[in-house]
Amino acid sequence: MKGAGGAGPVGVVLVSHSAAVAAAVAQLALGLAGGGEGPPLVLPAGGTPDGGLGTSSELITAAAKAVDRGAGVALLVDLGSAVLTVKALLAEGDELPGDSRLVDAPFVEGAVAAVVTASAGGDLDAVEAAASEAYSYRKV
Repeated sequence: MKGAGGAGPVGVVLVSHSAAVAAAVAQLALGLAGGGEGPPLVLPAGGTPDGGLGTSSELITAAAKAVDRGAGVALLVDLGSAVLTVKALLAEGDELPGDSRLVDAPFVEGAVAAVVTASAGGDLDAVEAAASEAYSYRKV
């Protein structure tokens, strides 16, 4: 299930308009996945470099490169302009690691599912599927 050539786990980047939200969701997802040793599996890319609300292509790119272990990077986003920023980075083609993918999933539930699946060795398709399936999680 791991990436080509025995690469490490899929990396996950959480893109939010708020640094605090992205960090909290990353901490929650990693905690529920059982933590982990070594390089980060999930990183937040929230807010702007000066700490304001918004999205930053620089923060997203840095986080994606930091979690990339050769098996791909799943990017989960919270709101509209985060989607647009990630789509623009993907369209540029050279800013993000080669096998980076915008994942259509609810932010919190999708992040947990993505990180749990990645930490269990799921490939990028499995991580994307698990995160996307979170749309079907019912609370009542």
